[in-house]
Amino acid sequence: MQSIAKYFPDISHKQQRQFAMLEPLYSDWNLRINVISRKDIENLYIRHCLHSLAIAKVLQFKKETTIMDVGTGGGFPGIPLAILFPDTKFYLIDSVGKKIKVVKTVAESLELSNIEAESIRVENVRKQFDFVISRAVTSFPDFVKLTRKNISHIRKNSLPNGILYLKGGDFTEEIIPFKKTAVVYNISDYFTEDFFKTKKIIYLQI
Repeated sequence: MQSIAKYFPDISHKQQRQFAMLEPLYSDWNLRINVISRKDIENLYIRHCLHSLAIAKVLQFKKETTIMDVGTGGGFPGIPLAILFPDTKFYLIDSVGKKIKVVKTVAESLELSNIEAESIRVENVRKQFDFVISRAVTSFPDFVKLTRKNISHIRKNSLPNGILYLKGGDFTEEIIPFKKTAVVYNISDYFTEDFFKTKKIIYLQI
């Protein structure tokens, strides 16, 4: 929690309470379903919540912005961002039904009315959104192919609509097809923890 308060000092008391609830909620679910690596649950706020919130350092979503989180797993990056942006609408999807069950329960416990969650493959989603977000569920070129159809062209935000993709390690090869259009942000420019040294956000306008 201290890490979130450090980088997002203006969050409300309600948001502080919601973020504080994440650890007991996920710890409880992890006893039943391996939503987060069991050795990693103690790093929930740095490696999952704060990592998700890095997107907010690139773009502050405006009211009524619509976002699809693909391969959300237990709700990342969607749930932390839904807490931070209560007036933004989030659609969290994953092909694994039991993970979506966790997402729905956590969202209900946090009283997040701006989240819709569904067990569905992105290939079968026909709706369009302002942005598609994800934490590296596949190679970037494959992700673009899968989600390009889901990007609306009605602009509401300071950045044109597109993809915001959280990625770690060396992905030089992956963005070669997009080297003239993709923008890569170093998360270490925003957060000082060692975990973020190799973490990036890829933004691609669609």
